[in-house]
Amino acid sequence: MKIIGITGGIGAGKSRILSYLEEKHNGYCIEADRVAHTLMEPGGPVYLAIRNAFPADILDDDDRIHRQKMADLIFRQPQMREKLNAIVHPAVKAYIRSDIQRCRQEGNITLYVLEAALLIEDGYREICDELWYVYSPEEVRIARLMESRGYSREKCMQIVNSQSTDTYYRRHCDRILVNDGNLENAKKQVEEFLMNL
Repeated sequence: MKIIGITGGIGAGKSRILSYLEEKHNGYCIEADRVAHTLMEPGGPVYLAIRNAFPADILDDDDRIHRQKMADLIFRQPQMREKLNAIVHPAVKAYIRSDIQRCRQEGNITLYVLEAALLIEDGYREICDELWYVYSPEEVRIARLMESRGYSREKCMQIVNSQSTDTYYRRHCDRILVNDGNLENAKKQVEEFLMNL
């Protein structure tokens, strides 16, 4: 089983690459963000730790963690982001390690694809055979965000500027996949990368 780690900035089009790997290559795709959301549900392994570490107003009427309220809080207060990451990221990594082990034991998956915004920072290199950086020009990313999420240009710029730089990703990843809006070209790159995996 080969393990590919996929990363890149918001709006780079990572989801499209995951969909292609899943549909065309029967890749087993897992997104660290989705795992985190599951682990943060009531009864999940990090729920109580978050409840105890954050103000009560991050909860909704059903005592669930309100994702938008949490996002607003950690965007405004970087120290809160660090606190959340310290609670959630080790649990996500433990879940993914366990999932990889399960897939290896079952033996029916040949391509395991992990997408995470903080793939490099959280030390997933030790787990992955290769790290792929999905690159899109800043203007393309902003246009995608404005269209898909309805964000203002200013909000898009704030988010893009708060993330790791293109140089950082290029320095730490094995392959650069250019996803500038030409999906067919992106697919060709995926095929080439897989041939050489």
